[in-house]
Amino acid sequence: MEKSNGVAESAAWACEQIRALVGRFGPRAPGSPAEWDAQQAMAAQMQPWADSVETEGFPVHRQAFMGFIPFTVLLNMAAAVLFWFQYALAGLVLVTLAAIPLVLEFAMYRQFIDRLFKAYPSHNVIARRKPAGGAAVKKRIYLVGHADSQYEWTLNYRLGGVGMKLVLIPAVVGLIICFCANLLRFALVDLAHIPAETGFLRWLFWIAGIVLFVLFPCDIGFLFFQSRRRSVPGANDNLSGCYVAMAALKELAEADVRFADTEVVVLLTGSEEAGLRGAKAYVKKHRAELLDPAVETVALGLDTFRDRKDIAIYNRDLSGTVRHSPLVQQLMKAAGERCGFDLPSASIYIGACDAVAFTQAGVKATGFAAMDPTPPRWYHTRLDDVDLLAPEAIGAGLAITLEAVNIFAREGLAKN
Repeated sequence: MEKSNGVAESAAWACEQIRALVGRFGPRAPGSPAEWDAQQAMAAQMQPWADSVETEGFPVHRQAFMGFIPFTVLLNMAAAVLFWFQYALAGLVLVTLAAIPLVLEFAMYRQFIDRLFKAYPSHNVIARRKPAGGAAVKKRIYLVGHADSQYEWTLNYRLGGVGMKLVLIPAVVGLIICFCANLLRFALVDLAHIPAETGFLRWLFWIAGIVLFVLFPCDIGFLFFQSRRRSVPGANDNLSGCYVAMAALKELAEADVRFADTEVVVLLTGSEEAGLRGAKAYVKKHRAELLDPAVETVALGLDTFRDRKDIAIYNRDLSGTVRHSPLVQQLMKAAGERCGFDLPSASIYIGACDAVAFTQAGVKATGFAAMDPTPPRWYHTRLDDVDLLAPEAIGAGLAITLEAVNIFAREGLAKN
């Protein structure tokens, strides 16, 4: 594919479209009418560049992903009080119950308590550009971005990334201490009948009790982590990723490029911010197609292009627990080098991107983004608006993504 000044022009076009979309539809909470209206507008834009543009619906229990917070915090505080009053078994039960939804919903993105919350309609948009001349598809590459925006992280807006961590990390550490303290008291005092007034145990339990008391303000702060009503503009996270994918499709169409045997698919998911629900719904529905051994399939999770200096390939995801495909990482590394970038590898230690749903299903995938990992104060707050758009970061993401598509179409993964 011929390279001209098209990438810079397309990056400027992407910024212009993001400004218009945010101005027209505003914040797009998971499963909201605004999310759907924005997706319909983006689907209409892709019609001239794709052979087909479809939408698929799925239900989302959008408050479930963070709905565990009051339950977890209050049970953990109750378990700490029970520890002070030497009811270790009851405290151990409560703190265990407190930890389960935190781990399964937030850390592992499982749909554990979803059905306890109201369901809303959400959607995925799928645009396909087929191979030249109606040829059979032997390779397929997904460019995946999410159209929804997060409910505001109040602590990040008020305190910034470092301040937010100074609340959340001690709160989680306190839960671990509460579990360990209750477990030790139950095992050593209640089961082994070692006197709690034994010198070492007395000091150990006293220190644990003081620490749990000192951490109570962090537990209370955790209750105010996220707004339940205010969604953010999401200009960067993740309309920038959506429009990197869409601009890649636009570039291919305007250059009249079709590959010999490779289908390019732009997937704009809904409800990513509610726990990757759109990507998970798509992968579940299309599992047979995605795992067809006759079609080499890869997925690129394109998520937030704002800070060019932090552009990276995500080799680990889902709070660091999932490793993405080394072959797709090599593909992105090669594409970066051809565009003048030495792309580092990075990990998403807290949270995840849409690529995880594909990797967990057995599809070769990786994440790709350009965002300060602190996180910055604009991340998931009302500050993520159109005035913070960075055309140079979007342009870099687009150039590398296009190059990756071209390399994959020519060579597949095996030669990278």
